[in-house]
Amino acid sequence: VHLIPVNPIREDGLNPKSRKRIMPDLLTEPPAIDPVYEAHIYCNIPTIAERSMEGHAPHYFKLVSVQVLIRHGDRYPLYAIPKTKRPDIDCMLLPSRKPSHPQLEAFIKHMSKGSAAQMDGALSSLPRYPSHSLCEMGELTQTGVVQHLRNGQLLREIYINKHKLLLSDWTAKQLYLETTGKSRTLQSALALLYTFLPDFDWKKINMRHQWSTIFCSGSCDCPMRNHYLEEEQRRQYSLRVKNNDLEKIYVDMAKIVGIPTRQLRASNPIDSLLCYFCHNVSFPCTKTGCIGMEHFKVIKRHQLEDERERQEKKLYFLYALLATHPLLNQTVNRLQRIAEGKKEEIFVLYSAHDVTLSPVLSALGITEARFPRFAARLVFELWQDGKRPKEHFIRILYNGADVTFQTSFCKDYYKRSSKPMCPLEKFVNFVKRDMFLVFNSTSYYDACRRRPL
Repeated sequence: VHLIPVNPIREDGLNPKSRKRIMPDLLTEPPAIDPVYEAHIYCNIPTIAERSMEGHAPHYFKLVSVQVLIRHGDRYPLYAIPKTKRPDIDCMLLPSRKPSHPQLEAFIKHMSKGSAAQMDGALSSLPRYPSHSLCEMGELTQTGVVQHLRNGQLLREIYINKHKLLLSDWTAKQLYLETTGKSRTLQSALALLYTFLPDFDWKKINMRHQWSTIFCSGSCDCPMRNHYLEEEQRRQYSLRVKNNDLEKIYVDMAKIVGIPTRQLRASNPIDSLLCYFCHNVSFPCTKTGCIGMEHFKVIKRHQLEDERERQEKKLYFLYALLATHPLLNQTVNRLQRIAEGKKEEIFVLYSAHDVTLSPVLSALGITEARFPRFAARLVFELWQDGKRPKEHFIRILYNGADVTFQTSFCKDYYKRSSKPMCPLEKFVNFVKRDMFLVFNSTSYYDACRRRPL
């Protein structure tokens, strides 16, 4: 972050040395995108200890439930740039290699004893930690494991040590764990869980398998969701075609690797280049030349511009509302049960992907949020008011920042209230009713089938 010295500003927002009131220019350009800075944030390399706002509330409030939705940690690319050498990254876990974690060795030992856990269907055949000397496609790296060991440790310090959310004799029924069927999401969940509940009893672990990346479970049939997704993909394509700088870069890179431009584009080079960048490995070269930082910057800048336009155009938002309703509905139902006194599923962990978190953020109205970085976490806290025990409130945090009042359903509430959180019923009403207003519908089923006028 570059700190720029400025003259002191008075409370009315004017520079004391300025005698003239200058009307703000409402047509100012948006701040320039710095693709390298944004890429560093996306990589999320574990370095300094993270400060977070989780667990903050007035002293008379009691924390009664926490639901966490994570993106898996750093992984090896899912795509390869044709005719180049794959990035040379080792997926064996070595506590002596950076980045590391004080509990990495203990984590490896504990994972080897995991046969007593209940793992749904296909999960039981997945490895519990990465172990290839040359990473396989999409495999979690040591960096990815360490990112979630740190997440779990941070959440433990707040929720277990400070708020006593789970006591030492916690039971299997107090946990709800769900992951997609990829090794990287299962392993990320286990890494977070290990530092959250160190040396946990494997017999208490029941990991559910979710086949859908949007966690729609039994409510996945939604034709209009697919319609809005197709429209959004058309918007993406149109933006890409208009970007001459991007096209020139693709043509240049295709020449370097000796393939048609179309084939290079289809190989999704940003996914691979981000891996080189995050692991500080030189970009690939051929006899014709090298892919360089300028190529990377142009592609990354376009990706960021696409995210910005996606927030402005409402297609993705409409897709997001329909895509995330089943997951948010499950979340709300669970929070309501706990508010009524149920003591089950008080800590919930969903281990997922960027394509899970991104629509949830959009549906909630958190438009300022960055695209989910590696090991991103979105947390829903449920609090009971100690002075009025029947009243419950939620806080929503994204990567440790409190985003409760950025949500569409609670952004006006804090102006009228002294409480630093949102009434649970506002979240309930949003999920059960208000999510469908934009579709001129009253239910998920109807919104999924109603064609726009």
